[in-house]
Amino acid sequence: MPFESLSERIQMSLRRITGRGKLNENDIEEMMKEVRLSLLEADVNYKVVKSFTAELKQKALGEKILKSLTPGEMVVKVVHDELKRLMGDEAVLVNYRSSGPSVFMLVGLQGSGKTTQVGKLAQFLRKKDGKKPLLIAGDIYRPAAINQLETIGRQLGIEVFQMGTTTKVVDIVTKGIAYAKSKSYDLVIIDTAGRLHINEEMMQELNDVQKVAKPDEILLVIDAMMGQDALNVITTFNEKLPITGCILTKLDGDSRGGAALSVRYLTKIPIKFAGMGEKLDQIEIFHPDRMAGRILGMGDIVTLVEKASENIDEAEAMKLAERMQKGLFNYNDFIKQIKWIRRIGSLKGILGMIPGLGKQLKNMEIDEKQFTYLEAIVLSMTPEERKNPEMLTKSLSRRERLSRGSGRPYPEVNALIKRFEDMKTQMSAFTKMSENPQARPTMPNVQRKASKGKGKGRGNFRF
Repeated sequence: MPFESLSERIQMSLRRITGRGKLNENDIEEMMKEVRLSLLEADVNYKVVKSFTAELKQKALGEKILKSLTPGEMVVKVVHDELKRLMGDEAVLVNYRSSGPSVFMLVGLQGSGKTTQVGKLAQFLRKKDGKKPLLIAGDIYRPAAINQLETIGRQLGIEVFQMGTTTKVVDIVTKGIAYAKSKSYDLVIIDTAGRLHINEEMMQELNDVQKVAKPDEILLVIDAMMGQDALNVITTFNEKLPITGCILTKLDGDSRGGAALSVRYLTKIPIKFAGMGEKLDQIEIFHPDRMAGRILGMGDIVTLVEKASENIDEAEAMKLAERMQKGLFNYNDFIKQIKWIRRIGSLKGILGMIPGLGKQLKNMEIDEKQFTYLEAIVLSMTPEERKNPEMLTKSLSRRERLSRGSGRPYPEVNALIKRFEDMKTQMSAFTKMSENPQARPTMPNVQRKASKGKGKGRGNFRF
């Protein structure tokens, strides 16, 4: 979950003032101290912290807020607006060429995840903007870099242009762009070589590539875990190359978030994309307003709906809804739902986008492997059993066979079948209630089991 520790600290400082009927200058000052400390611990640049808190304090002490009926909520809005402003106010989209293939160059230090981002970006722009991308393997120095890009290309069904490791990078890029034009590709993404540190030789090579490629976008890939070091990298790259934007990677981890909150303000270079996981579809446009909402625990329903619409076929979803209403829901439908959820992203990430769930998630243990275990049990069923769930309801021998076939304990198989039956009962009850609003359905008594986790407040996610 992005900015988890920063989010927790800021929300805690804001909770102290929300709900109060009146606020005075001392209340605001106390809150400012907490916010200032939260930002510094998140490795946000001290100049940014100073400017942010000064602006925030001035607006929070405004007459409108102090005399408002809900001053605490007004302050939360001010904090949200200031965080949004700090990160750039609005999302900045990529620039495409009006004719011929658009050319994007990805640059960055070694280990920032640049090669993976090349594939992610190509896949994202193919789905979002209908582009036909070609990837150019311009990293001839790192062992296996070309093989890695070709593997990613095969997984995504995207062609990779490469000429091995003995041809000069400038020649590879020149011939790659010519190849793209001849094959009617409308987007070229160049993977360039990274280094463990910035040096003149590296920058000169990137300059040479830039001169021949004339890229529409030069995107700098930055690891979100770098903190303030990211600013030095961005500044140095920007002095040598006209950087048009950043891709912030590993933002799904509990990163301190200093880079995201400092980059735009200090360099004026926008963050255009955020890498939100290791999978090749886990990249998204960086929306400052939505990110500010996540930091303040307001969730991000807009992004969640967008992810769902991108990964779930509407016609298929409607068919499944009809099957549920008719009481025809079976294990084939169930496994389809699990696959849809996994396409959208990690379950913790999905729940984190729902307003108000951020705090609850902190102490909740969500084991993503549970999905794999559920799939293993369902896929161990025969096609007939998946179509007709009642075959498993009373058959102990079938359940024992499922336990052996899936490698999961017998009680886990029992738990899945019981909860599946409870789901069907609930669906049937809701359907009857919608047809007859006066009906009072008897809902199954599904008890919540106590957590076996150690320590107070820990929970264990179970289906």
